[in-house]
Amino acid sequence: MKVFNSFFLFCIVFGLLLSCKNDKQAIVSDDSEIRFRYYNLENQGWKSKTHSYKVDNINFTATEVPIIYYLLKDNPTPNLLQTDSIYEENKRERIIEFVFKEESENDILKKEYTNLDYQKAVEYISFAIQKDFLVVTSKNDTIECSGVLFERNFKVSPDNKVLLFFSNIDPNDKIQLVYEDNLFRKGVLKFRFKEPILNL
Repeated sequence: MKVFNSFFLFCIVFGLLLSCKNDKQAIVSDDSEIRFRYYNLENQGWKSKTHSYKVDNINFTATEVPIIYYLLKDNPTPNLLQTDSIYEENKRERIIEFVFKEESENDILKKEYTNLDYQKAVEYISFAIQKDFLVVTSKNDTIECSGVLFERNFKVSPDNKVLLFFSNIDPNDKIQLVYEDNLFRKGVLKFRFKEPILNL
């Protein structure tokens, strides 16, 4: 009986060791799968999914930016499993980089372009411009911009960039960005993103 108990105990310990080893291999394989997906992201050329319009002397450019880009940018040596779980929590969010640029590279926020005092133009592009953007999904749902971030360049660059945030959009849905230009009075511009940004 004592030999049987010892053998039974040995079998349980051996089974637990095998189980732990298999769990460790599963984690490693999950990590390699995530690494492969992020490698594809780096080499996919997502920046090429840019749409531009030129109206009079102003260029308007919209680029859909993958959320995972910001997760990796903020943490260059990430825990990939943790990064992937953060992505899963936020994958219904969309970020669009929107750039205004005058063709002669003049400061586009001057009164000659906006009919506003320079400080008022900066305030508008920083806060009020949010209401000028919306997204239309392939199911014709209209989603308002939930936030905007104006990246000040302090006249170092001729580009004026805003990041637009939209929530609760199916990550595989095709979207159209609609911009009603109240700052430069150029009318309504539509930017159609024909394919989902990523296939993670």
